[in-house]
Amino acid sequence: MRNKMKSKNKFLMILSSILIIANIMQRKRCKEKLEKNIEVSSKVISYYFLINRWLKLHQNGKSVLDYFIKKGFNSIAIYGYKELGERLYDELKETDIEIKCIIDKDAASIIADIDVFTPDSIFLPKVDVIVVTSTFYYDEIEEELGDNKTINCPIISLEEII
Repeated sequence: MRNKMKSKNKFLMILSSILIIANIMQRKRCKEKLEKNIEVSSKVISYYFLINRWLKLHQNGKSVLDYFIKKGFNSIAIYGYKELGERLYDELKETDIEIKCIIDKDAASIIADIDVFTPDSIFLPKVDVIVVTSTFYYDEIEEELGDNKTINCPIISLEEII
């Protein structure tokens, strides 16, 4: 009887341990999912305010072109070719600013009228400035591009322009 009781207690201890570990793992997954959702929400809010400022700029009769002219930037590379990168390209493509290329981690999946490179490419064309449109990740991107020894120009965020 005593051995049966010991076996039952041992089984309950093991079962309890498994349930505790499963609970901890579930909480960890929930925490990771929550953190990812918070990051995405923060990014969307950040882009909302940026787009709002961009719209106000247009409503005041100005353009991002004014920034490039004022700074003397004649050729640019656009880093990030999602929505904001596409809008910047569309706004500048019919101007005197030469968009020499797009830089994107997902270069292989991008279809564009100009050359597309990955950030670590050694074939990046010489430009006056690289404009990072993935503004939420600007610090990481600036650091990553800084590691590419072929880049010898300022790297700025679209937020600085708008």
